[in-house]
Amino acid sequence: MSRIIEIILYQLKPGTSDAFHQAVKEIAMPLHQNAGIDVLAYGHSLHGEDAYFLIRAFDDLAQIETSLNNFYNSDEWVNGPRSAIIDRIQTSVKSVLPLNEAAISALKSSWG
Repeated sequence: MSRIIEIILYQLKPGTSDAFHQAVKEIAMPLHQNAGIDVLAYGHSLHGEDAYFLIRAFDDLAQIETSLNNFYNSDEWVNGPRSAIIDRIQTSVKSVLPLNEAAISALKSSWG
C-alpha cells in the first residue's frame, strides 16, 4: 500500500538556520504531532548552511489538503511559531509523490 509524501525544501535567509531549526523542533513539531500530521524527517540539509527540509506523510491528496488547511489556520500555528518560521524562509519548493509503506517506515526509522 502506498501513501503520499510531501517533501518541502527551504532556502532560509542567511544566518537564520539555527533559530529556524529551534522553532521547528521545539514548537512546530509538537504542533504537528498534536494535529496528527505524520512527520517523517526534518532538519538541515547537507548541501548548504541555509538549506532545510521537511518530509511529511499522508494517506491521500485529500488528507494533505484538509490536514494542512486545518493546521495552518489553527490559532496554535497563527499565534505560535508562524512568524518565527515564515519570516526566516527565503524560498521553498514542494513535491508530492507516492511512496510505499515499507519505504516510509524505513525513512522514519532511519531519521529518529
